[in-house]
Amino acid sequence: MDKLRSLELFLATCDGGSFAAAARSCNTDPSTVSKAIARLEAQLGLTLFQRSTRQLRITVPGKRYADTVRKMMQDLISCEDELKHLNDSPGGILRINTAVCYGHLYLRPLLQTFCQQYPKIKLELEINDLHVDIIENNIDIALRTGYVKDSRLVARRLSPMDFLICASPQYLETQGTPGCAEDFHRHSWIGFRIKETQQLQPVFLPDEKGEYHLHELERSHITDDGEAMAHMCVDGLGFAQLPHFLAKKALDSGDLVSLYPYFRPPQYDNGVFAIYPKRDYLPAKVRVFIEFLTASLADMGESSNSTWAEDWEPMIGFSL
Repeated sequence: MDKLRSLELFLATCDGGSFAAAARSCNTDPSTVSKAIARLEAQLGLTLFQRSTRQLRITVPGKRYADTVRKMMQDLISCEDELKHLNDSPGGILRINTAVCYGHLYLRPLLQTFCQQYPKIKLELEINDLHVDIIENNIDIALRTGYVKDSRLVARRLSPMDFLICASPQYLETQGTPGCAEDFHRHSWIGFRIKETQQLQPVFLPDEKGEYHLHELERSHITDDGEAMAHMCVDGLGFAQLPHFLAKKALDSGDLVSLYPYFRPPQYDNGVFAIYPKRDYLPAKVRVFIEFLTASLADMGESSNSTWAEDWEPMIGFSL
C-alpha cells in the first residue's frame, strides 16, 4: 500500500473514531485500516492511537501528526485544482523556440495580436536554428522546418515548404532572363549553407514538362542566413531558390519576381512543423497558440497541405 493511501486511512480513522468507520468511508475493510495504521506507527516509531476493547483514542503525537497530514492533503488538493485550472485556462509562461527566418518573418508579426487575445499568457521566445531537446530544455512548443522523429514528441505540420526561383527585376533587366535550364549555369546564384551539415541547399529546376530536377550549379555567393540570402537576391546579386516564407514579403512588394511555379519536395517531413511534448492533456496555453497560429496562417493562404505559393502567378511559367 502506498504512503498516500495509508495517510488517507489514518485521517479517516481520526474523523470516524474507529477502524470500522474509517473502512466504511474509504470503501475497504477494518483489517486493512488497522494494518495501514500499524505500518505508519512502525515507520514513525511512535503510537498514533491508544487501543482498548471499547474505544480508540488518538495520542498527543498522533494529534500533531494528523494536523500536519491534514494540512498537507489540503495543500495537495489545492495544488491539483490549481494545476487543472491552469490546464483548462490559457495562462502562464509559454516557452516558444522557433527557427530564425520563420520566427522573424512569420511568427513575430503575429505576437502582438496573440498577446492581446490572451493577456494572461507571458511569452519566452527563443530564436535560433539549433535543434534543441524540447523536453530537456522545458520548451512548450517549437516551430521548425522539418522535424526530428522522437516518440516523446508530437509533430504537427503547419504548412508544406514551397520553393520559388527568384530574382530581382533589376538583375533580369541587366543580365537577361534564362531561356532554358542550361542558361541558369551562366548566371549568378546565391547559395544557402545549412549550418548543421555545412552542405549547400540543393537547387531544383523545371524541365519543359514542369518536372523539377536537381541541378549542380556553381554558387557565386554563399550565406548561412536565410534573410541575408533573400536580401542579397533583392539587391541583384543573382538568382536564389527561396522557401515561400522567405520570398513572400519581397514578392508582394515587387522587389523580387518568381520565374516559375513553386517546387515542393515530395517528402512528408518537408514543411513547417509545430513540435511539442506528447502528453495526455495538452495545456490550454499550447492549444490556443496552435489554434491561433493555424488560423493566422489560413488568413495568409496556408494550411497543412498548401501554401499561397500554389496560386502565385509566375513570371514566365514552364517554358524551359
